[in-house]
Amino acid sequence: MRKFLLALTLLSISVSSGALAQQQQRSGTPEEQKACNRDVQKFCRPVIDQGDFTILACLKEHRAKISTACDQVLKNNGQ
Repeated sequence: MRKFLLALTLLSISVSSGALAQQQQRSGTPEEQKACNRDVQKFCRPVIDQGDFTILACLKEHRAKISTACDQVLKNNGQ
């Protein structure tokens, strides 16, 4: 029983680590990322580690203040 619990714990740690690594990957082309990088740093720094959907929501919340290039990236992606 002890070995089973140890194996289960190790498995859950490895699954959590894999999910975290996937979450840290960013969406979008390098050009799209470059267009929005400054806006993300300026307006969304507190949520930058919470994943792409949170960052997207933040950018949309600050839409009136983001750069024209980043706004165009959002429009091009149906946002």
